[in-house]
Amino acid sequence: MKFEKLCLLVLMVLAALLPLVVRDQYVLHIAIMVLFYAVLASSLNLVVGYVGEFSLGHTAFLGTGAYAAAILSTQYGWPMWATVPVAGLLAAVVGVVIGAITLRLQGPFFVIVTLSFAEVLRLVADNWIALTNGPMGIAGVPQPTWLGEAGNLGAKQFYYGIAWMLLALTLYLSFRFVYSNAGRAAVAVRENRYVAQSIGIRPLSYSMLALVLGALLSGMAGGFYAHYISFVGPEVFRFAFMVSMIIMVLVGGKGTLVGPLIGSLLVTFLEEYLREAKELRLSIFGLAVIAIVLFLPRGLMGFVVQWRELRKTESPKVAVKAERRAA
Repeated sequence: MKFEKLCLLVLMVLAALLPLVVRDQYVLHIAIMVLFYAVLASSLNLVVGYVGEFSLGHTAFLGTGAYAAAILSTQYGWPMWATVPVAGLLAAVVGVVIGAITLRLQGPFFVIVTLSFAEVLRLVADNWIALTNGPMGIAGVPQPTWLGEAGNLGAKQFYYGIAWMLLALTLYLSFRFVYSNAGRAAVAVRENRYVAQSIGIRPLSYSMLALVLGALLSGMAGGFYAHYISFVGPEVFRFAFMVSMIIMVLVGGKGTLVGPLIGSLLVTFLEEYLREAKELRLSIFGLAVIAIVLFLPRGLMGFVVQWRELRKTESPKVAVKAERRAA
């Protein structure tokens, strides 16, 4: 707990100092996307890493939040500080509905049904033209008016600050959940559902709590994304976002709070670096991910945790051997 907390504090402090050092708008844009994906990966990790259910429908919450913020701001004139929280709340409501149906299922059935929900919402966004403008999407999502005077660099710094605060809120809520009785109960369900039931833990209740919290955070990320990009289309429900989130969680290490941060950093930079490779980009990226999953099945952070545990177990043995030699 102390080690993970220290890593989170160090990473967030370094992230807070970045805009003070970096003035390049392109680098700031990449940094904003890293923070955005870190929120998404962390929210997905609550379900995949701590409940143990492999969800493929997390884009349902992302898209709900993005469309909610876009509609409220363009059609009703709501400001950004109001649309982002409301987007999270609406996504949480969708999470309750989806969770009440899917969390009663297990294994491949859970995976397929969650993916189906995301696909249904994509079709709704694609065909409900009166509300979502159909395939054309919602363009011109308003940004704060004063950003026009701040210039491009000032706008990037502003959105970086918002993304940093959103990630800080995500990590705080995730930390409080993981190291609470509810989080420990969720982990017990992950390890063995039937043993958890035998000691009085209700799997549906704690799994639902993790799913709804993840939906809330993902919806807020979607609301932020809508204002930052100034456009929302049906593609926010597509599987591409889901694939990126899954890879970030697996590469960084599921079941850890630091893992999704590391995964989002590495995957975002790797995708951007390989952009010039065009058709070969996906192949190279896929091979790199396969190598990490094969040789580091617990992810990078899982490997670090395992190494630290191994050192702790070996240090007493070394001390005993030294005492025997001295004797």
